Amino acid sequence: MRDHAQSLREAGKLEEALESLNAAIEKAQQMLGPDQETIDAFAGVLEARANLYLDMGLNQEAVYDLKHAIDQLSNCSERSAEVGNLYATLGSAYDRLERYDRVTESWLEAVKFFEQHEPPMLLDVATISNNLGYTAKAQGDFNAAEDYFLKALNIMMTEYGQKHERTASVLNNLGAFYLAAGFPNQAREMHTIALETRRELFDENHPDTAQSHNNLALALLESGDRAWARRHFEKALAAFEVLGVEFTEDIESVASNYCDFLRAEGEGNLADIIAGRTQKLLGSNGANQ
Repeated sequence: MRDHAQSLREAGKLEEALESLNAAIEKAQQMLGPDQETIDAFAGVLEARANLYLDMGLNQEAVYDLKHAIDQLSNCSERSAEVGNLYATLGSAYDRLERYDRVTESWLEAVKFFEQHEPPMLLDVATISNNLGYTAKAQGDFNAAEDYFLKALNIMMTEYGQKHERTASVLNNLGAFYLAAGFPNQAREMHTIALETRRELFDENHPDTAQSHNNLALALLESGDRAWARRHFEKALAAFEVLGVEFTEDIESVASNYCDFLRAEGEGNLADIIAGRTQKLLGSNGANQ
C-alpha cells in the first residue's frame, strides 16, 4: 500500500496518495505492537505521509507526523539513521513555517543522531551543518554560522578532497558568508578556491563556474581589487549569455552587478551597452539596468 501511494505521489495524484496512506497508517496502527518490525512499519508510513504533506504545502500536518514517527523510534539505538533523517525533514518543515528556533533545534538533533550512527554518517552531518550555517547567517548569528560552514567544509575536504563539486559548493557558501559578515579577504580566498575547483571539474560555460566568477568579482570589489573584479564580471556574464535564457535570473543579476561597477568607474556608456545587450538577449523579460 505504501508503494502504491508512492506511485500515486510520483504521478502527481496527491489526494489519491493521501487516501492510500491514511488507510496504510490505520492498518499499521492496528498492527502496532512492542516488536521492532511493527514499530518500523508504523513509523515508515508516518514518514511517507509527512513527505506527502510537504508536497501539498500542509507543513504543520507534516510536523505532527514526523514528531509521531520520531517518538516511535527514538528509544531504539539501532535506528539512529532513520531518526536523524526524520529530524532533518522536521527541520525543513519548520523552515517552511518560519519557526527558525525549531529549525535549528531539529537539525542539531539530526546531526547528533547521524554522528551516533556506526559508522558516523559524516556526509549527512556536512549537509545539515551547511543548512545550519544558512539559518544562523539569516538570523545574524555570524559566529555560529562560521562554525557550521567550517564543520561542513572540513568534512567535505576529508571525505572528498578539494576537487569535488560538493566541496566547491560549501566553499562558495562560506565565501558568501564571509562577504556578508564583512570579511572580504576571507571571502576572496574561499571564492578563489571554489572557482579553481569548478574550472577543473567543469568548463568556463558551466553555471557553477559562472557563479563563482561573479561571486569572486564581488569579493574582489570589497577587498579593493577593482581591475580583477572587472575581469571576473566579464567572464561571468559571457558564460551566462552562452548558457542562454534558461538562466535569466543569473544573467539579470550578473549584468546588474557589472553595470553598477561600470557606472561607478565612470563608464556609463559601456554600462548602457551591456544593459541593452542583456535586454535584447532576454527579450521582454530582460533586466532594466
